[in-house]
Amino acid sequence: MHRPMKTRVVTVLLAGSILAAHADPLTDADREALLESLEKLKEDAESKVDARFRMAMAAYRDALASDDATMDFYLKCIEKVNFEDQQKKNSDFRDWKRKEADKLSDPAFRVALRHQLRWLTLYLRSASEKAERMEIAADAQQVVDALFGDLSRLRGQQQVLGQAVTASVFARAYEVGNLERVKWPSSPVQLDDFYGTIVFPLLRHPSRVESLRAAWTKRIQQEGARVEEWNGEEKRNALAQEPKNPAMEKFVTETLPELKWQMEMDLFRAGDEAGAAKRMLDHITTHITHRSARGWGEQLRNLLAPKPAVETQP
Repeated sequence: MHRPMKTRVVTVLLAGSILAAHADPLTDADREALLESLEKLKEDAESKVDARFRMAMAAYRDALASDDATMDFYLKCIEKVNFEDQQKKNSDFRDWKRKEADKLSDPAFRVALRHQLRWLTLYLRSASEKAERMEIAADAQQVVDALFGDLSRLRGQQQVLGQAVTASVFARAYEVGNLERVKWPSSPVQLDDFYGTIVFPLLRHPSRVESLRAAWTKRIQQEGARVEEWNGEEKRNALAQEPKNPAMEKFVTETLPELKWQMEMDLFRAGDEAGAAKRMLDHITTHITHRSARGWGEQLRNLLAPKPAVETQP
């Protein structure tokens, strides 16, 4: 009588396990050969990534020549990612362009795309091991300043400017959006991330407190400008006959005092202890009814508390 198939399969598996259990260990020569092969694979992968980055950077720089050049490049990337890669017909792409004609012809949309692409090039530069941090930070500040100088004509473009550049069609077309090692703000309008990770750390030193204060002042001004230009519809006050922006009023009464407090805390810790402490006390006095006033007082008390003496070992 033949044994059931299940029994035969179990026997074969057991035999394989026995053979594996008696397999020879790796020799030193085997280990060295495997490590060399692994290193070769790593170098090949990095070489392909570097080549893709160089190709992307060259294309991005050409596309930044003008708003029209950026739009032409945008359309090419859209066609590749959303149509060619999806194996759709050319007629589908033409239909899409007809439907999106108003959006594509909007000057504000073209300007927004250009700002987005400039930020993506900085992202790629920051990924390089040879990147000079101070130089990239200065270039990034120029991009942010230029963008916030264009706020009035960028109304309605919050989605484009707020999108993570690594998810943009520009990044997807060249497959350059998946770099976990890169610590870079996702978009140029993320001011908290930009100033907190790129600008302020370079200025937190007693010799640079004035520059740190100037950077904080600029960040606060840009936060206010964004709220004023982008948030909420203006409403008319029937009594005062003045246009009112509820989002701006909230910013002035709630957010602005909080940002100024964070600035003075940062300046205190960077070395401006005497000046910042006095301004912090005045700040609490001026904004005593602010919801964070009690917490500010505790923070200032902790900063002013005498530091514990360090015992010296005999």
